[in-house]
Amino acid sequence: MRKAQLEIACFNLESAIIAQDNGADRVEFCANMKEGGTTPDFELTQTVRNKVTIDLNIMIRPRGGDFVYSDAEFDQMKSEILSFKKLQVNGFVFGILNEDGCINVQQNTELVALANPLPCTFHRAFDSVKNKFQALESLIECGFKTILTSGKESNAVDGIDVLATLVEKANDRIVIMPGGGLRSTNIKLLKEKTRAICYHSSAINDTGELANPEEIIALKTHLIFT
Repeated sequence: MRKAQLEIACFNLESAIIAQDNGADRVEFCANMKEGGTTPDFELTQTVRNKVTIDLNIMIRPRGGDFVYSDAEFDQMKSEILSFKKLQVNGFVFGILNEDGCINVQQNTELVALANPLPCTFHRAFDSVKNKFQALESLIECGFKTILTSGKESNAVDGIDVLATLVEKANDRIVIMPGGGLRSTNIKLLKEKTRAICYHSSAINDTGELANPEEIIALKTHLIFT
């Protein structure tokens, strides 16, 4: 079995450095934690890239709210991908739905192509899809490498059975990455039940926006030794 990987969602430079220094495999960098993450500031991302040598994925999301975007917002997403590629980042995180709750195959495919050769993760817009198994196949068709999901529940523990089924149905064609309320207190259960190979957490244990180094160490320890 492949070694499980840990991605830490970071909303500031300090958290990204904490993630790297305490064993995270990858940083997902974004802004606006209360909105669930949006595109980060370009100059700040450049600073993060200069300080962080582990993989750095960038959220591309023009605003909070739903995942149906106007033509202007879609153009903005395309422009941001092209700009951030120049910073030598390692991947992108985004997701676009149609108004009926299905995957917008055309727009997502276009963004994946723009990001190429960098891999793309479809974020928790997946938890708003109408048909999760149809969406799984659509995202494979679009060319995504990873799906970040809580199993269509408010947190990954409540969605654990769906997550396990998604991992099984994905059958190594795409990575299913559990996220949403994932902490050191429940990652062992999620790993045992889902058998996923990548996990996502902000590692924030209080009301702030700073990653907790002890929590990252504990998360990583559970992945290594369970």
